[in-house]
Amino acid sequence: METLTLVLVAVAGLVLGSFFNVVIYRLPRGLNLARPASSCPGCGARIKPYDNIPVLSYVVLRGRCRGCGAPISPVYPAVEALTAAGFVLVYLHAGRALGPEFFAGCLFTSALIVLGFIDARHQILPDAITLPGLVLALAYALVRDDLSFRAALLGAVVGAGFLLLVYGAYRLVRKKEGLGMGDVTMMLMVGAYLGTARTLLVLILASFTGAVFGVYLIARRGKDVQFALPFGTFIAPAAFAAMLWGEAIVRAYLGLYRR
Repeated sequence: METLTLVLVAVAGLVLGSFFNVVIYRLPRGLNLARPASSCPGCGARIKPYDNIPVLSYVVLRGRCRGCGAPISPVYPAVEALTAAGFVLVYLHAGRALGPEFFAGCLFTSALIVLGFIDARHQILPDAITLPGLVLALAYALVRDDLSFRAALLGAVVGAGFLLLVYGAYRLVRKKEGLGMGDVTMMLMVGAYLGTARTLLVLILASFTGAVFGVYLIARRGKDVQFALPFGTFIAPAAFAAMLWGEAIVRAYLGLYRR
């Protein structure tokens, strides 16, 4: 029975991941999420249902449109596979129970995946996702045992407040924006869901990985030091890791000072 549940959770992730691809492509462009049906960007042909099976169709078609042979972006199966894997990890973390923790974790994971990929492609973080995510995180805090509503509010303030300080300091010194306000609203959502300690961990992890990636781009691709990095793309995996393993990481770190 448990194996069947795991399979169903993974399949649900694959199916929703396919829809998230639509959201990632259409939402930043202001397009309707429901209509028209998905089509090939190369030849405009409608994608048949049997060519729209998550991950499998990409493998069968070898990453190309059946009609015109135009390449299909590997981002599509990546989003589907990541969503499925994310849902399975959330299920395992939630004690293998399909309860409120599991569904809340899947919603949070879904928002992170969509925001991370949109920011990577367009360098924007839509309020249409972050603000409802904030409201849902605060509402969930009213019924959860591990985080009070007050702690959720504090986490949101800490996460967003830190980035606001960075935003203000950079603007004061450099006379221009070095951080988008979308990052701030994303951290409101993240902080409300994770609380203060894990939110600080997210900021540390995202800043470190972003800095490493930035140095790589400068060294290997000749990027200028002034180029913009989509910080939300680094916040997303950091927040997911903090959701699943943040408490253990924080405890291990604090334990270093108790010896």
